[in-house]
Amino acid sequence: MSNITSDTPEQTSTSAPTTKELQNKRPWYARLTQESIVLLLTVIMFLGFSLALNNFFSSGNVITLLRSVSVLGMLGLGMAITVIGRGVDLTMVATMVVGIVWALKLQSAGYAFGTALMMGAGFAIVTGLVIGVIVAYAEIPAVFTTLAMGPVIFGFGNFAFFTEDTHNAPASVTWLRELGFERFLGVPISLYIFAAMALLVWAFLRYTRAGRSVYAIGDNMLAARHTGFPVRPIIVSKYVISALIAFTVGLIVVATNSGINTRLVNTTLVYDVLLVVVLGGIGLSGGRGGVRNVIVGTLFVGVLLNGMTIMNLSYTTQNFIKSLVMLIALIAETLLNPRDEQTSQSGDI
Repeated sequence: MSNITSDTPEQTSTSAPTTKELQNKRPWYARLTQESIVLLLTVIMFLGFSLALNNFFSSGNVITLLRSVSVLGMLGLGMAITVIGRGVDLTMVATMVVGIVWALKLQSAGYAFGTALMMGAGFAIVTGLVIGVIVAYAEIPAVFTTLAMGPVIFGFGNFAFFTEDTHNAPASVTWLRELGFERFLGVPISLYIFAAMALLVWAFLRYTRAGRSVYAIGDNMLAARHTGFPVRPIIVSKYVISALIAFTVGLIVVATNSGINTRLVNTTLVYDVLLVVVLGGIGLSGGRGGVRNVIVGTLFVGVLLNGMTIMNLSYTTQNFIKSLVMLIALIAETLLNPRDEQTSQSGDI
């Protein structure tokens, strides 16, 4: 009996180290995550542009950078919700443009601006519902559904709501101008809205059952269904949330630019938003990532786009650089988070 008791401390002291202890013993560079690497690259790129480009660090350009970051970031939050739940929303820009332009047309036709905005938001909700139902109940992959629905949404809007390209903000709505051009403590109001929206999305994903369901569906849809999660309603709801966020961003775009051009649909904005999500470290296989990843990706893409614009690079060159960055990010994400057999069997976006 005494031998047993004397051996117990020795066995305890020679127990295997925990996973956390093994991770802490690794070299610092082996503990770097995609998120930390992208953040470090953002700081280096910002410092490099500040030294190399004359107007990059000017107050006017910093304000422009902050405004563009807020728009990218808010759209990135909506995209993140869909991607975490193993989906994707390539209709965000089309929904944003058609919804807000219809609201502007209604206001110019005599509707109160608040009523017009509610009707525009209603259109966004309907588009989100349609996309969600197709993905959840018809079980058509999200990438194909949203790729097809983008032109459908814009084509419908161009047929039923508007024909011209440029739509100006209503001059009689003073709060809209303040939203776009006023600053608080030197920071544009739109950045505070981005911060508030980021806080709401963070709380939704972390503390609500629906948010936890998004992670569960993204991690393993079949397991989530067998566990009792309402898989189909959650899939529908995440596309509705994404559409509402897109409409809200449309209002910010109108405020900061005194209007909106429908040709925005034909730009690469939606792919810039997807680049934000992928670069930040939200895996396209679903179930991982959060608001912090969106913020990191937004900072990188915002600084990159702003620097390329100041350098007056051609549209083709900018697209080449962004596509190359996207490819590198996808390869890095695959290497850092390899797909296992269970993940592969759960389907793709």
